[in-house]
Amino acid sequence: MSSQNYVKIFDTTLRDGEQSPGCSMNLAEKLRVAEQLEALGVDIIEAGFAIASEGDFEAVQAVARQAKKATVASLARAAVGDIDRAWAALKDAKSPRIHTFIATSPLHMRVKLEMEPEAVLEKIRASVSHARNLCPDVEWSAEDATRSDLDFLCRAVETAIRAGASTINLPDTVGYATPETYGAMFRDVISRVPNADQAVFSTHCHNDLGLAVANTLAAVAGGARQVESTINGIGERAGNAALEEIAMALRVRHDVMPYETGVETREITRASRLVSAVTGFQVQPNKAIVGANAFAHESGIHQDGMLKDASTYEIMTPESVGLSESSLVMGKHSGRHAFRQKLEELGYKLGDNEFQDAFKRFKDLADAKKHVYDEDIIALVDDETMRDNQAIQFKELEIYCGSHGPQRAILTLEVDGEEQTVTTRGNGPVDAVFKAMRKIVPHDDAQLTLYEVHAVTEGTDAQATVSVVLAEDGRTVRGTGAHVDTMVASAKAYANALNKLIVKRGRSELPAVARAGN
Repeated sequence: MSSQNYVKIFDTTLRDGEQSPGCSMNLAEKLRVAEQLEALGVDIIEAGFAIASEGDFEAVQAVARQAKKATVASLARAAVGDIDRAWAALKDAKSPRIHTFIATSPLHMRVKLEMEPEAVLEKIRASVSHARNLCPDVEWSAEDATRSDLDFLCRAVETAIRAGASTINLPDTVGYATPETYGAMFRDVISRVPNADQAVFSTHCHNDLGLAVANTLAAVAGGARQVESTINGIGERAGNAALEEIAMALRVRHDVMPYETGVETREITRASRLVSAVTGFQVQPNKAIVGANAFAHESGIHQDGMLKDASTYEIMTPESVGLSESSLVMGKHSGRHAFRQKLEELGYKLGDNEFQDAFKRFKDLADAKKHVYDEDIIALVDDETMRDNQAIQFKELEIYCGSHGPQRAILTLEVDGEEQTVTTRGNGPVDAVFKAMRKIVPHDDAQLTLYEVHAVTEGTDAQATVSVVLAEDGRTVRGTGAHVDTMVASAKAYANALNKLIVKRGRSELPAVARAGN
């Protein structure tokens, strides 16, 4: 594999992805995602923004200590305090990277930074130099690069490289670029900056115009050899460039894009499902690569072609992204050995205690359902494992409902190790359940802004997955739950959202300039 044609994959699911409205991951969830990212083969994991809060610091530190192969990065503003905090979190990593940034567009410099261009250049020199004195691997980003003056951008890049940055990121912060303009910017900067050969150039594209992946690929053609992306394309506003789309585009169209990555594509589906489970962000059915319809064919003409030769309408195989057909072999008579083998096929490696708990839940589910699909097992395992060590735990629910209201709910939660039971009435069973939640865990300032129900598989006995979004003081969190009983799934989802709200309440509120990143 030629180093000139190797494209590094920089994953920022744990940092930029978590800045999606409603997205919040606890420490255990971040470690699970980071472990899967290494299995996927990403080169760099941006684990968070260490100075944002004590929780963010602990998450970056834990990922840094856990990572076996990947470089671990932390974002930092161009400030000594940010950079020192990032290094404190990263210093135990086998391969640490400080990622520092400052805006370079006239609009951002004038309105947000309130700094003159020359002062920004000095800030770049000082911040990158300080980071380089601490860490051998420093990345510098020009926030809002695509709306920057090209001459000034070149001076900024030259300054950053001279100060010690070995990776230069030119992000499309607001999703403004087109493939032609973004690719041309990389070609121009690389050709004009005299020390450009001393750094790897990187992309970071947002999807406001739906062009993030196209822009990323154009930049690779223009000389970029690192791409920043997220699983399922999650991120602020319309999201980031989707890692799975970039990886498969480079693999499938290698004839016109002769570049290599270290991505193990058979881990894509597992990574997508895990991130969806821990964030509560459902993947849209028509999403490229990982959507439920990505390999589905309903048109008669398409079906006829598929039966004759799958390549007539599929440019890649489901197996190439780790997707296998659901099987009906699992049921109430299936034993531990068969269940363990199925878990391994689905990408789960559970410890003995986790396995025993999962097997019990599987048997309970098999008693309730005639057929247990792969999707059922995935929902069952993800729903339970993402609730480890949460302060609020669902225990039991009884519902009394029908055509004559009000409906009644008897709910038991465990809060900080103590079980509490309440009975409430409501305008429908969901209202009764959520009123019970508020009675046990008061949160008057939080408002329910979204309630969604989806079936995991077909059939009237299908498990339900429920998503709820709570909003409080400008913070939004999304919780999910799965169960064959929709009301139980609803209670689990609400409890999950409350736990994430607790996490977000503990996160210090940084100025917008800090949270925006690149």
